[in-house]
Amino acid sequence: MLQAGPRNLITDVDGILVGNAQDARVRSGVSVVLCESPSMASGDVRGGAPGTRDTDLLDPSCRVDRIDAVCLSGGSAFGLSAADGVMRWLKERGRGVAIADAIVPIVPTAILFDLLNGGDKGWDWPPYRELAYDATGRAGRDFALGNVGAGLGAKAGNLKGGLGSASAVDPATGLQVGALVAVNARGYTTMGDMPQFWAWALEQNGEFGGLPPPARGLALPVSHSRADLSHDPAPDPADAARSDPRGNTTIAVVATNATLDKASAKRLAVMAQDGLARAIRPVHTPQDGDTVFAIATGRHDLGGDPLALAELGTLAADCLARAVARGVYSALTLGAARGWRDVFGRR
Repeated sequence: MLQAGPRNLITDVDGILVGNAQDARVRSGVSVVLCESPSMASGDVRGGAPGTRDTDLLDPSCRVDRIDAVCLSGGSAFGLSAADGVMRWLKERGRGVAIADAIVPIVPTAILFDLLNGGDKGWDWPPYRELAYDATGRAGRDFALGNVGAGLGAKAGNLKGGLGSASAVDPATGLQVGALVAVNARGYTTMGDMPQFWAWALEQNGEFGGLPPPARGLALPVSHSRADLSHDPAPDPADAARSDPRGNTTIAVVATNATLDKASAKRLAVMAQDGLARAIRPVHTPQDGDTVFAIATGRHDLGGDPLALAELGTLAADCLARAVARGVYSALTLGAARGWRDVFGRR
């Protein structure tokens, strides 16, 4: 296991910036992973109810092999318009695929469902285009976790979900890996009614509480109703998503500074999905739209080692699992969705 980078964020990967924007009244937001220069990318969709844009072009059989940004948005299908805001920002700066006199920015996008969290969704036009434009303009190395960006309106089982990130770097070789995730899962990120996260064994430097080993062995998630009775106040009618299994999806980006071709980036995304399985139970359900993008900025040569990609995929999966736990650990209570700290009485 490599050590966490100086920020313990996906932006520890050279060439990657992140911007977030959210609307507290709407209880929704957008997160943008901005590539400083066009970067190799692919993706993997495992959930049974995905909402995506421009993911087909990420297949290794398709011609376009580099992207300018990835957009993660709340708003369900309404949030797919967020890509327009990112594209506008990029086009204003002359970034994108040049076809004669036309410039077309490439911005794959995935959305999560947060329409039933009690926020004001009575818009005439969805706000995501403007939020995404704002988020792209704010892109930088440092950003907050929890109730920000695409994680603002998210939930995670019986807890408040949120935006999480983590990194792993090797100072000796210069290899960098990072993950960003908006956790809006149907499944649980903690071990039943215990405070420990499923990703507990992967924690570095107390990044999600530094809790001792769980008091019991492998614990199955408690039922949704039992969890509500154990920790939650009376149900809030505005939080209908808690009882509707369709209101879910975890969307993520993993990034590395390694030089990869498109097929290798696809394999990286496939392996990184295991990070969701290590941190969320259940995951990839018929009602989820779980999607992972992989970006390679191409600044580090893996040296032709045939095992390097397998090791890189393992690191990416571990980073993503840690990012899931960090997102939920950092999330604060919002409406009826109670934060981890409030549920388990910890700080």
